[in-house]
Amino acid sequence: MSGGGYWLTTARLALRRFTPVDLDWLAELYSDPDVMRYLGGVKDRAKAEELLDTRILKYYQEHPGLGIWTTVERATGTRLGFHLLNHIRGESIVQVGFTLEKSAWGKGFGTEMASAVLRYGFVDLGLPRIAGMASLQNHASQRVLLKIGLERKGERAFPHPDYAAEGAMAWFERDAADWQAERGTA
Repeated sequence: MSGGGYWLTTARLALRRFTPVDLDWLAELYSDPDVMRYLGGVKDRAKAEELLDTRILKYYQEHPGLGIWTTVERATGTRLGFHLLNHIRGESIVQVGFTLEKSAWGKGFGTEMASAVLRYGFVDLGLPRIAGMASLQNHASQRVLLKIGLERKGERAFPHPDYAAEGAMAWFERDAADWQAERGTA
């Protein structure tokens, strides 16, 4: 890890593991209706704590190299959101994704770090395929998934309760070999 406990950095951003200290911030993020508009709606503090414990902290040990990490602005140390490379709930499919505070929207942060996370998944972890998904109405997130090199493959729904209410979502995926060949990193 580099300074500040960061394990992946870009020009402006860094990722670090969540810790229990992040609960207040995460609960605030999950309480913002604008941020949560396409993510299943607002979640209360108890739900944020449950997600932090089971989907984030325990997941680090259960799936080394994968997870959900706090996205931090390097210049200030300010938490901006989170980026992830983890299994879609109830599936063996690994997805890349992100959630940002409103103050971080429209600045290219989602694309900048999601691109680094995708590269990490393909190059460092050797994953053969990575997917992404977004609400059909969330055009901004769909653009990010395209910019980082995923390809739109139609729509897909998942039975897990975290996704079922959404119904069909915009579905993106990419094979490592194609992604690496396109970038000359094969």
